[in-house]
Amino acid sequence: MTRARDLRRRLQVCSSAAPMSRFGFVALAIALIAAAYLAVLYLAQRSLLFPAPVNRLPADTGRAEIVRLPLAGGEAQALLLVPAEVPAGPVPLLIFMHGNAELADDWVPVFEEVTTWGMAALLLEYPGYGRSAGRPSEPSINEAAAAAYDWAQADPRIDAKRIVPYGRSLGGGAAARLAADRKTPALILESSFTSVADFAAQFLAPAFLVRDRFDTLGALSAFRGPLLVVHGSLDTIVPIAQGRALAAAVPGARFHEVPCGHNDCPRPWYLIRQFLEESGVQ
Repeated sequence: MTRARDLRRRLQVCSSAAPMSRFGFVALAIALIAAAYLAVLYLAQRSLLFPAPVNRLPADTGRAEIVRLPLAGGEAQALLLVPAEVPAGPVPLLIFMHGNAELADDWVPVFEEVTTWGMAALLLEYPGYGRSAGRPSEPSINEAAAAAYDWAQADPRIDAKRIVPYGRSLGGGAAARLAADRKTPALILESSFTSVADFAAQFLAPAFLVRDRFDTLGALSAFRGPLLVVHGSLDTIVPIAQGRALAAAVPGARFHEVPCGHNDCPRPWYLIRQFLEESGVQ
């Protein structure tokens, strides 16, 4: 009887230990998978955030003039479009900062529209993109944006008091930073996120892993000029709620909802021109 009781006790111990061992193995496997996922996100995040397009750079820039911007990491470039008819004096300027998977050259035909208003457009190319040397990062892109602004202020064709940043998607972070630092007379944001950390949260990436934060919402806390935010109601990449949050951050900001997604929105030029006129820029 004693031996039978001992045997039963041993079997009970073994049966209770087995589930615990299986649970521990599963927990360890989940922890290792999560750690590997976070490691890949951290190490590969810049290649994911800055997928500079290759093999589609046109041979020439057409009517656009190449502007060279010396930076610490090498020369960045921008494309300048000016009115076809020689203006009587300095003209206002839009500095455009594109999305992360685009090139400045892509936007030359689009921004020809601006020149018909008697304005100029400077299409900034990021370090590591297109013809620009260096590597893309938040500091290098912000440096390039500041260099573009300084160049424009020194060019006699440009009215130094009427320079407006215009950022699309990722470019919105750099545009907001430039507007806050240089106190520009107005700012335009299109399909822009509140921050990369908020954007990355959709992919279960914790904020502490984000290296290039592009805190658009934070930059707007230091900007109190006229703001126009344009966002697609069908945007599945940057939810429209983030566009609304950007507009809510600046008193008196205008928010315009467009029935489109993230990459298929037409420019509401009539609205942009009206906004610039009301802001005293156009």
